[in-house]
Amino acid sequence: MTSTSMTFQASAPVIKRPNTVAVGTIVWLGSEVMFFAGLFAIYFTLRSTSPELWSAEAGVLNFPFALTNTIILVLSSVTCQFGVFAAEKMKPYATSWKPWDWGMVEWFFLTFAMGAVFVSGQVWEYATLVSEGIALDSNSYGSAFYLTTGFHGLHVTGGLIAFLLVIGRVFAVKNFGHKEATSAIVVSYYWHFVDVVWIGLFLVIYVLK
Repeated sequence: MTSTSMTFQASAPVIKRPNTVAVGTIVWLGSEVMFFAGLFAIYFTLRSTSPELWSAEAGVLNFPFALTNTIILVLSSVTCQFGVFAAEKMKPYATSWKPWDWGMVEWFFLTFAMGAVFVSGQVWEYATLVSEGIALDSNSYGSAFYLTTGFHGLHVTGGLIAFLLVIGRVFAVKNFGHKEATSAIVVSYYWHFVDVVWIGLFLVIYVLK
């Protein structure tokens, strides 16, 4: 009787349950999709009511600068993913100065730097536009522009803080394990999300003027 029971337990299939942290992050990002969908709806609604204003104000935007800033943010998703690959291999630190030997910490530091450059560029663009008369309360175009790009900028800033927390956690623990790798992976989900949102905003605001 005991032998049969032990044989049954040994042959029972192992159920692999999805990681609750990853699932929770994906569900939360679903709510963020709805939030940004609302911002896009506001932008298009205001744009449809004031087409002349949009054609006049959009001409002030510095497209080459915005494109450069966009490329930096998109490339940061690439460096972030390299950090995830290193985390999945349980490789928190670099084994040499060569980029292909970098660990999660080095790739995430580079991603943080690129994200910080993007936010700094956005702040500089805001200062330039305000000096040219486009402010949050100047007209409907200013309100739509700053609401959509501003909330995205706040999300990018939140992602930068998350990178610092993940990097700090690596230095705080003695052994890099599954929990630390999972933290890196869910932060990458968020970072890829804000990058995709910005591509949509860039196309709507800077390309489809």
